[in-house]
Amino acid sequence: MIKVLINLSYERREQLWTNNIPNGIVFVAENDNGQIVGFSSGGKERSGKYKEYKGELSSIYILQEYQGQGIGKQLTKPVIKEIVKLGLNSMLVLVLEDNKSRLFYEVLGGKVIDKVEIEIAGKKLNELVYGWHNIKNIIEK
Repeated sequence: MIKVLINLSYERREQLWTNNIPNGIVFVAENDNGQIVGFSSGGKERSGKYKEYKGELSSIYILQEYQGQGIGKQLTKPVIKEIVKLGLNSMLVLVLEDNKSRLFYEVLGGKVIDKVEIEIAGKKLNELVYGWHNIKNIIEK
C-alpha cells in the first residue's frame, strides 16, 4: 500500500486540500515542537450512496511514531462534534482493507457496512466502509 501512496502526485494532493480546507472541517495534532503529527477532516457524507449515514470522517492520518497514543480519538471527537452541530447523528468512514489502522474504527464501534473496489495510482484496491448510527456514543467513550 505504501508504494501506491508514494505514487500519488503532490500537486494533486495539494489541490485537494486547497479545495477541502475552506469547505470542510479540518483539525490538526501537533507535537511539543509545534510540528503537525496528524490531521482529521469531515462533514456531510459526500457520495449520497449511504442514505442512513449523514456524516463522514473523510480523512484521518497520524504519523506512525505517534500512533497508539490516543491522538486518533482526539482527532476524531472534534470532527464528530462538528457533524453533530450540523444536526447529523450518524457517520461513516472509508478505509483501505489492507490498512491495519482500520481496527481503530472497530474499537470505536464502527461496523463494516460495505466493501467497494477503488483504483489508486493504477492499482485496484478494496475499501471498507464503516458506519455508526449514533456518533454521540463515540464522544462519550
